[in-house]
Amino acid sequence: MEDDDDNLFEDNLDDVILSDDLVQSVALTKTPPVIDQKKEHIPGFDENEGQNWIYPVNYPLRSYQYNIVQKALFWNTLVTLPTGLGKTFVAAVVIHNFYRWYPQGKILFMAPTKPLVAQQIRACHDIVGIPQRDLGELTGSLTPAKRDTIWSSKRVFFLTPQVVQNDLGRGTCPAREIVLIVIDEAHKATGNHAYCQVVRELQNYKQNFRVLALSATPGDNLETVQSVLSNLLIAHVEIRSEESLDIKPYLHDRKIDKVILPLDKPLSHLKQAFLSEVIDKYAQTLLTQRALYCNEISNLSRFSILQQRDNWRKRAGNLPVQTASMIEGTFYMLINLLQAYEFLLIHGAGVFLHHCMELLEGTKGTNSSKSRLLRDQDFLSLVDKVRRWRNNGIAHEIDNTKFVDHPKIPKLLSILTQHFTNADNATRAMVFSSFRDSVQDLVKTINEASGSLLRSTVFIGQNGAKGMRQKEQLQTVRDFKEGKFNVLVATCVGEEGLDIGMVDLIVCFDASASPTRLVQRMGRAARKRAGSIVVLLTEGKEETTFKRSIASKKSVGNAVMTKLNKLVLYPNNPRMIPRHLNPKAEKRVLDPAEFKTPPPKTFRSKSLAQKQKCPFLSSTQYSSYVDKGVMEDSLNNSARFSLSKCLSRWVHWQGTEHATFDIEHSMSTL
Repeated sequence: MEDDDDNLFEDNLDDVILSDDLVQSVALTKTPPVIDQKKEHIPGFDENEGQNWIYPVNYPLRSYQYNIVQKALFWNTLVTLPTGLGKTFVAAVVIHNFYRWYPQGKILFMAPTKPLVAQQIRACHDIVGIPQRDLGELTGSLTPAKRDTIWSSKRVFFLTPQVVQNDLGRGTCPAREIVLIVIDEAHKATGNHAYCQVVRELQNYKQNFRVLALSATPGDNLETVQSVLSNLLIAHVEIRSEESLDIKPYLHDRKIDKVILPLDKPLSHLKQAFLSEVIDKYAQTLLTQRALYCNEISNLSRFSILQQRDNWRKRAGNLPVQTASMIEGTFYMLINLLQAYEFLLIHGAGVFLHHCMELLEGTKGTNSSKSRLLRDQDFLSLVDKVRRWRNNGIAHEIDNTKFVDHPKIPKLLSILTQHFTNADNATRAMVFSSFRDSVQDLVKTINEASGSLLRSTVFIGQNGAKGMRQKEQLQTVRDFKEGKFNVLVATCVGEEGLDIGMVDLIVCFDASASPTRLVQRMGRAARKRAGSIVVLLTEGKEETTFKRSIASKKSVGNAVMTKLNKLVLYPNNPRMIPRHLNPKAEKRVLDPAEFKTPPPKTFRSKSLAQKQKCPFLSSTQYSSYVDKGVMEDSLNNSARFSLSKCLSRWVHWQGTEHATFDIEHSMSTL
């Protein structure tokens, strides 16, 4: 294409620092044309600053980072680097140069979570020293008016994609001024993810903006990789694996051990009883109705049930409504029960019991499923047995065997105790588990069992009523770095991007089927010195899942490198530099000013009326009424009296007799 930066890219190859395996980067391009000396004007581009591009040497120069930056300046680039090898450094250098080249341009750095956003703004400032007055952090907690002010007064924005979406929809995001977007954790850009929507929406305003996408892994399979490339308009790929020669000098040794644990006698008993007494009867109902096909109940999984339900729905059009409703309800029950079964096998009796109690209490599932389970004596009996065994610590019905939630738990305690007994005081460990209930149970168990040697804390996401707020997450990370806690027990929020500090031991309490998550978990260890990774696996299905994930992790990286011609890259790479200019690399020591942390937010103290829970009076009015002898109890209950006055406005509705109807119960309430 005549609009590409091919010529500039080719001319800059003279400055590339060659590595032993130069072909570790990928670009599908054609032979570049001769430079057109005719002057070209690109709106907003400063030709004086555009004579060069700056590479900071206040950090040790790494050849792979230099090479990647040089290409990312001229191409929409996906950068895939193992965790801890400086993706943020690459982003900061690219941002710095576009900040210079486009003095009025706006730059977006998008990250999937608020803690990541807060981390990246500080990191980018400390690397290249963009003035803090031009840096803006935008979160959904800010009012639209405050966000509007930041949009108009700042130039480099750190934010989640949802904020960009919202402000594009309101028309307050200056889309036409954006010259560069950086996308962290870019492997998420599939389907209708917010990243994809932002890029599509920006294209409605302008075509010329540079894209830099960052990730530790490009995706779980080639189809996912292609989806990311297409959604983010990627024209060039820079990928390094742990086998790449140019990054090997910067990698630390990581020892990976897998520990396979069979279920003990009590858990084996519960497993068999749950399968034969509970799951089997719901499966048999579906088998009888020819809605389900399976040879062995123990081979059922939630994924296979979802597939079979979708297949059944396609052929269920002529069934009576009552029968169809019963089958739908049974599928739903089976999915929830198989979730409980997986909890029992992988996480243990505690998480299993918590899930079952939520089903019985109705906090999970539907009222219909709650009613069916409350009538299921086999299910209730099994739940009661688990509760008794956990409370007593003894499986009375199994020869008074000592009962533990799962064999993984004593093994985890042993691994952590041995590590901290033999390591120095600076050492840290992380434990990963996929579910919050498991994380909570593990923290409680570790702290109760270890005395002062192990000091663990929870690290979970923000979603839901039980989630951690951003401030709590950031404080937890600080406490972990400073040594208040030495064991961080985390869900997937601990896998992605956050600078957790130096971690010498990673323990995976469960095996993720996703190669992407596996890579990110392992990347937490050995970032600054040698480290160890231990994966705890239940014998059987979980062991198979882990083997499949490891094989997939290797095959995806190899496939991207060996099947380049099958990847379709974005053909219309935008020209961001005038044709007649050829920026030369200039290595320069940058001296960033000290980053000033914003003071903590202060909140105005509540007025007297607010403290008294009287929402309808100001503090002055409240005091005036009290001074006049009005009882405070009456004022504090003013909401009730105001409600009665509001109801008086609907006298016509209240005084008119309305028709009534008798209706039958639906099948879901029987």
